[in-house]
Amino acid sequence: MRGWWREFAGLVLPVACGGCGRPRTDLCAECGAALLGAGPRTVRPVPEPEGLPSVRAAAPYENAVRAMLLAHKERGALGLVGVLGSALAGAVRAGAGPVCGAGPLLLVPVPSARRSTAARGHDPARRIALAAAAELRRTGTPAGVLAVLRQRRAVADQSGLGAGQRRANLAGALEVAGGAGRLLAGGPVVLVDDLMTTGASLAEAARAVRAGAVADAGARWRNTGEQGLRAAVVSASPSAFEINRN
Repeated sequence: MRGWWREFAGLVLPVACGGCGRPRTDLCAECGAALLGAGPRTVRPVPEPEGLPSVRAAAPYENAVRAMLLAHKERGALGLVGVLGSALAGAVRAGAGPVCGAGPLLLVPVPSARRSTAARGHDPARRIALAAAAELRRTGTPAGVLAVLRQRRAVADQSGLGAGQRRANLAGALEVAGGAGRLLAGGPVVLVDDLMTTGASLAEAARAVRAGAVADAGARWRNTGEQGLRAAVVSASPSAFEINRN
């Protein structure tokens, strides 16, 4: 019911820019440029969690971009999903590189905690992943969404946790749904999320996907091994964009 109400409200209630609050538009030109203007970049958190695949992000998590992601995730500004999906599609495309041509890109969203999904009335990462896959197909790149990751145990709220605490909190928390490992053989796998801060969620998702592929005799390791598995996010911590470090 809550998800239906948010969809309806988005159609009939006055809107404001999700980035700056300017009235009568979901997204103004300036905030759209902040999200899409710079182009995707390789990002890397410090410290970098073990097993984190190569990650591309569309924009730093600050100012208007931060406001947009929070509006979509926490306040049900579902009208932003199209531009957020376009941003994620650009990051996916930038990171796919030489793995293209081996089948459709398979976008695997990092799942939200069940209680968070229930409270919000939607799963933000999955919604953005579906929009990104549609944008990729529209622009000539075969792509689909495989929502095969599941939480196998409860995790604590990540707010306020440091990098090491987040890794411990998420260790072993995800798994590939039973029998879904073979689906990962259908094309290059790209883990996707709306935001990367410490990289702990993406590293745990990568571990679960690799384990699920290996456990299923029908899955091909080349799609999920160190060279095949990639990741893309809409946004990442500004410090993660500083990749030219000694």
